[in-house]
Amino acid sequence: MSSSRSTRDHEWDVLGGHGDDPHPARAHRTEYPPAFWQAPFSAHYYREVGYALTALPVAIAGFAAAITLFCFGLGTFLTALGLPVLAGLTTVSRGFGRLERARVRGMLGLDVPAPKPVRQVRPGGWGAITARLADGAGWKAALHQVVMFPWAIFSFTMTLVFLVLGWVMALYPVYHWVFPAYTSWRGYRVFDYTDSHHVQHVYYIEGTWQIAAFSAAGLLLVFLTAQLVRGLTNVNRAAAQGLLGR
Repeated sequence: MSSSRSTRDHEWDVLGGHGDDPHPARAHRTEYPPAFWQAPFSAHYYREVGYALTALPVAIAGFAAAITLFCFGLGTFLTALGLPVLAGLTTVSRGFGRLERARVRGMLGLDVPAPKPVRQVRPGGWGAITARLADGAGWKAALHQVVMFPWAIFSFTMTLVFLVLGWVMALYPVYHWVFPAYTSWRGYRVFDYTDSHHVQHVYYIEGTWQIAAFSAAGLLLVFLTAQLVRGLTNVNRAAAQGLLGR
């Protein structure tokens, strides 16, 4: 794993923080993906896999917090309670945004600089609330929690299914002997059905060439899965840069 120098997170989440960075940084990669033939066996790939698999619980928490606070704040908007709740939404969303930037930096090799801090113009509690309500970065972070939730489900499913399927097929020659030794199958049963003429059709992967072809297809799937995961996580990189950065 290459060393990554992360941009300091100058996001001041205490009410009343102010000050601008005169030289705003831009998102940049701290690690580049390996070549096609090296990808399935690289630490970079498995960090991407780890990101895709752990993104789902994080996305569930972020989505639940964003929707709950938004609906509650909108429902009580006409009362004195609605505005502080919506202000709390932007604050919580900034916290999830900070967590996501750290995950993207450490697991996807992309350093996304933090947005400008919230600037409170008016003093007192009402000034703090209005500053949070006018926080564009906080609202973009809340949008990130909502729109990336279905993507997290999709990425988790695709990553897990193809990761397991590829290695199960590729390693089939190692455990092929289990089927005839401990089951009634002569090998892995691909299909088993009876047609309209009551003729049973059964296909096993049991011959030498069948086993070799099945394993080769699995190995190819292992390499293609690495590219699939890279494409999936590229969407997360773009979303973090567009909604959580400067």
